[in-house]
Amino acid sequence: MKILAIDSSACAASAAVMEDERLMSEFFLNAGLTHSQTLMPMVDSALKCAGLSCSDIDLFVVTNGPGSFTGVRIGIAAVKGLAQAVNKKCIGVSTLEAMAYNLLGFTCIACCVMDARCEQVYAAMFSINIDKITRITQDSAIKITELSGMIRNCDLPVVLVGDGAEMCYNKLSPELPELRLAAECNRFQRASGAALASKLKDPVDFYNLGINYLRLPQAERELKK
Repeated sequence: MKILAIDSSACAASAAVMEDERLMSEFFLNAGLTHSQTLMPMVDSALKCAGLSCSDIDLFVVTNGPGSFTGVRIGIAAVKGLAQAVNKKCIGVSTLEAMAYNLLGFTCIACCVMDARCEQVYAAMFSINIDKITRITQDSAIKITELSGMIRNCDLPVVLVGDGAEMCYNKLSPELPELRLAAECNRFQRASGAALASKLKDPVDFYNLGINYLRLPQAERELKK
């Protein structure tokens, strides 16, 4: 099965083409440019470098949250449009779950975190045993102080992954000296991780592809106040 995967859920963005579990091509950008400018050129380049066209793709995958509200919407819209054009199925995967695949090959706990602003993070924890990933906690929006309590209960080395990893490491490592920070090359969410995370999920039609924001947009939060 040939998969085209997209991630635009945070500052970095990427597009990847995978056949079964073989990564054919991947483009990754973390230069601060807007996803509306860069995402589709990356998709086009990933397809061309793999020697494929959009019609050759069997399944479209996208990280559907949590993350930047605008970034997630851009990724979802791109995948919906591509899938509709060639009448193929889609899968939305958790951005946090996709990140856990960066640590395949290790034995540890992946603590996947994204900066949610206001001293909060989007977080989820996964057990990594070489090539097997098991979810420990559900995706949640929590305070960084709550994350500290979750990490203390782990019986394996905990490695922070995600665009919020360095921030959490700087805040928590003084009280949790065993905490580890993933190498920068393995730290950020990638489209290839989304493709791998999609393997056990059920495809849906493009119009049923949903978004998991985890919390209300800031405008709605302010209105409720």
